[in-house]
Amino acid sequence: MYLVRTPFFLRWLYPSLTWRKNKRSWHIYITFDDGPIPHVTPFVLETLKRYNAKATFFCIGDNIRKHPGIFEEIKTEGHAIGNHTFNHLKGWKTDTAHYIDNYLKCDKLMHSHLFRPPYGRIKRNQISKLKELSPDLQIIMWDVLSGDFDPNLSPEKCLSNVLKYTRPGSIIVFHDSLKAFDRLEYVLPRALEKWNLEGYEFELL
Repeated sequence: MYLVRTPFFLRWLYPSLTWRKNKRSWHIYITFDDGPIPHVTPFVLETLKRYNAKATFFCIGDNIRKHPGIFEEIKTEGHAIGNHTFNHLKGWKTDTAHYIDNYLKCDKLMHSHLFRPPYGRIKRNQISKLKELSPDLQIIMWDVLSGDFDPNLSPEKCLSNVLKYTRPGSIIVFHDSLKAFDRLEYVLPRALEKWNLEGYEFELL
């Protein structure tokens, strides 16, 4: 079960996390979780280039280890990178010490001031420990969840949801993963085209 737009009460419960930015400007923040991987991440990079759009990639450390060339391409293309743990750990079910170690293992490969907890699930004490380690760390959540990971969601419905709920300052989550690709391949170019027509500018986090 998931909601396309993040409800207010979650933003209220976790005010130290970043859910949305620059609400009064026509900027939006496109993000991709779970890469880098062959085929899917290169497709995303090529599509973004076609629409002159920049994005932020929250990368899994083990995928960086496996596909360092694709990771370097993300940076070369001028996109931002963020930590998504080394093994895509679910914070609610992970011991805090192990969770922090896994974050640090990924950090050795990228040294980013951005972090997104996998599944958006993180304990308060994990947030506190991360902030102690890196006072300038920004923990990035989202305003719009595309649902591209959901095999029961049609590509057309996925696109409709994303376009319906995007608003100025939205942080939008896609996934450069094999699981998401059937929907991502359809949605991403169409959403970028529509956002361009609506006058949105694509900003880095």
